[in-house]
Amino acid sequence: MKIILDPQTFNEQKFGGISRYYTELYLAYQKEKDVTINCPVVFSDNLHLKEANLFQNTFASFMTSSFFPKFIRKKIHKNYRKANIKATLKAIKAQDFDVFVPTYFNPYFVDTLGNKPFVLTVYDMIHEKLPQYFQRDTKTSEQKKLLMEKATRIIAISESTKKDILEIYPHIDAAKIDIVYLSHSIEANSSASLSLPKDYILFVGNRSGYKNFIFFIKAVADLLKADKDLFVVCAGGNKFSKEEEKLIAELGIANQILQRNFEDNELASYYRNAKCFVFPSEYEGFGIPVLESMACGCPIVLAHHSSFPEVAGDAGVYFELNNTADLKNKVQALLSDENLRRKYAEKGIEQASKFSWKVTAQHCLEVYKKVVINE
Repeated sequence: MKIILDPQTFNEQKFGGISRYYTELYLAYQKEKDVTINCPVVFSDNLHLKEANLFQNTFASFMTSSFFPKFIRKKIHKNYRKANIKATLKAIKAQDFDVFVPTYFNPYFVDTLGNKPFVLTVYDMIHEKLPQYFQRDTKTSEQKKLLMEKATRIIAISESTKKDILEIYPHIDAAKIDIVYLSHSIEANSSASLSLPKDYILFVGNRSGYKNFIFFIKAVADLLKADKDLFVVCAGGNKFSKEEEKLIAELGIANQILQRNFEDNELASYYRNAKCFVFPSEYEGFGIPVLESMACGCPIVLAHHSSFPEVAGDAGVYFELNNTADLKNKVQALLSDENLRRKYAEKGIEQASKFSWKVTAQHCLEVYKKVVINE
């Protein structure tokens, strides 16, 4: 089987779940004897590709290095993104492949595909479910709908995502949607030397919009006030915004909130040393941090909605979405009971072991084979 993997996500995403997913697929299919995978990347600065030493080019790396002013680097990156798409269209026109796999929702390839099949992965329906957070994005929903209608098959990354697709677009054929779960890439036993408090609640990643950080910090503020040795550590997400700083100051907990950016090899240490990880997101198509936390033996507190019950199973400590009192009580229960923390840590490790990128890649390949057989 010959697969073309399009480079959209590597053009647009420096790092993240989607580009991690396709990096793992690419690595897996390189090892398959009966699979040839071509991803027409001239150059990308995606961190997952760099970690895997994929598509690295000495000249390109030099041209985008800090040796050049930022405005020149930005122009070079733009030219490389165009070159990646141009190379992809050239590969499609050659027609020497069995299935095309778009990595996001730009339909640039549709008119060039001819009769060749393509398999679209839908990661979530958040633009459609929570449009208030994406008012500046006028394209994603429209493009996603177009590609779902035209796709030979669709991969949904959870039952919840499939349900949302059919609820929003009931005309989409349910029979052409396959469920394939994602996994995680965290090295649970890796260790990094970090300066962290002894007792802390962990928050990971982006804090804006539907990630629900404001709700979270309001819910746990009283716990921090009652215990001056307890902290919240925000790993990633960059510096606090002025709105966040103002709220934290008003709550009187500024000295107990820390923000730290991290390298990939440090993340496991953040999870392992935390009393618990709170993932208060209003919606996720899957939620890779859920698996990361469980794999590291960190009890996870999350809302019982969207894809979370599928991923966390009975290893999650669930609260009612947007109920601050319930979240506070669930976190407090974990903080005050070491045996309870140990119980959920053990459950989490067991639950996380059910997921692997090898299985994800195998199931995706089965879907790709379906479209070739039925071509």
